[in-house]
Amino acid sequence: MHRLTAPIGSLFQWLAHKLRFLKILNPKKYIKRIDWYIIKKFIGTYIFSIALIIAIAIVFDFNENLSKFTEYKAPVRAIIFDYYANFIPYFSNLFSPLFVFIAVIFFTSKLAGNSEIIAMLATGISFKRLMRPYMISCILIASVSFFLSAYVIPHGTVVRQNFDNLYKNNKKRSAADNVQLQVDKGTIAYIQHYDNKTKRGYGFSLDKFKDKKLVSHLTAMEIQYDTIADAKYHWTVTGWKIRELKGLREHITSGAERDTVIMMEPMDLVYSKGQQETFTSPELREYISKQVNRGSGNVVQYQVEYHKRIASSFASFILTIIGLSLSARKRKGGMGLYLGLGLALSFLYILLQTISATFAINADAPPMLAAWVPNILFSVVAYFCYRQAPN
Repeated sequence: MHRLTAPIGSLFQWLAHKLRFLKILNPKKYIKRIDWYIIKKFIGTYIFSIALIIAIAIVFDFNENLSKFTEYKAPVRAIIFDYYANFIPYFSNLFSPLFVFIAVIFFTSKLAGNSEIIAMLATGISFKRLMRPYMISCILIASVSFFLSAYVIPHGTVVRQNFDNLYKNNKKRSAADNVQLQVDKGTIAYIQHYDNKTKRGYGFSLDKFKDKKLVSHLTAMEIQYDTIADAKYHWTVTGWKIRELKGLREHITSGAERDTVIMMEPMDLVYSKGQQETFTSPELREYISKQVNRGSGNVVQYQVEYHKRIASSFASFILTIIGLSLSARKRKGGMGLYLGLGLALSFLYILLQTISATFAINADAPPMLAAWVPNILFSVVAYFCYRQAPN
């Protein structure tokens, strides 16, 4: 009997140890009733501010574009589901730092005005402990914001841009002339004219080099991208001729039509404004890697977009610390001053994002640094405000 109970006792001890470990992961250990109270206030005010400002933006946008919708006979279903259903998440996420700042200042000033923060601090809660529910709320908002910008919004942006091309006369660039790019190591492609609507190019050549010497020269009257192929990079060349150079000898072959694999896609040939916003983050990472390996210079805006999605998510934490530090103290005059200051700082943050991105694209500034410059500068402001807040 003793031999049987010994292993059972060890099993219960092991389970007790694991359950003790699970208690550490229990959210109730860290989130108290006061935390839930602030989190609900934060998230509720954040959603309310988004709904209010986006509703106003939709009214102004609809009024501005009504004549175009009427002129190009845009269907009501397309206006609602193709345009505004993708307009709302795009601009909500774009101005998410602004909404976070407004939400923090609005409801924190109200708490301070009702002496609730004074009561919390009087019970022994430190300012650092008061920040916990704010940071938990920021984790939720930043996670949702990054998921939307990295995976959801790019697909909606494609639909919205297609709507613009059809019903708002924002013609998308659909052709390119004299395109030359490195499609593989030592392989250079050239297209005299390319039409993205038909996915067809004219005046095509493909040169292969080995040890800086030309070893193969392909020319074709036309080249057509195979849009129904199972894999990428499938092209059909028409009126082709290949010259293979082997020392002093030259071997020439030609034909009417030939299927071939060339490491390029239509998106590599024609760039349209805002194209980087239509890629998900994994697609952006793959595209950037491919373009860098080719030695292409048309990749900075894609790198800025990739890093900006991550940096914008972290902005919620920085602006929340600034907003809490500014509005946690009860002062005369109400919250009007703080809301005005919050709006000014938020728009300054968005302005810095635009300026730093422009420097990266036009002045060869590092894309990662350009995306994080607003966060770095505002982190200094947040640290100063945090140090002064308890005083």
